[in-house]
Amino acid sequence: MKTEIIKVKTSAHTQMTDITRDVQAAVSKSGITDGICLVFTPHTTAAITINEDADPDVVRDFTKEINKIVPWEDDYLHMEGNSAAHLKSSMIGASEQIIVEDGKLLLGTWQGIYFCEYDGPRNREVWVKII
Repeated sequence: MKTEIIKVKTSAHTQMTDITRDVQAAVSKSGITDGICLVFTPHTTAAITINEDADPDVVRDFTKEINKIVPWEDDYLHMEGNSAAHLKSSMIGASEQIIVEDGKLLLGTWQGIYFCEYDGPRNREVWVKII
């Protein structure tokens, strides 16, 4: 299967976008019923994570706390001025792996897959590979 590309357009500096349906669509399109779904972002100032998708306050709390843990301004040396975004990307990670069974992503009842933007707004990509 070729790598499926999901386009994500962010509208805020720090943002979490639920991409679960897009990833499931890529799984369905692949025709693969059992395997592993790799979700990866090729950006050094963005990340992929799995978290609760039932209560939007979880996303708000997550965003609020990560911005406290890694503030945008903190005497960083990187000349582009986006060191905080690079740090957050590395802390959260660029990819997730999800089991695929019977053509469906095996996620917990409350779990969703999120694209995390840390240097937006931007046009981004998420790459999905079913193995």
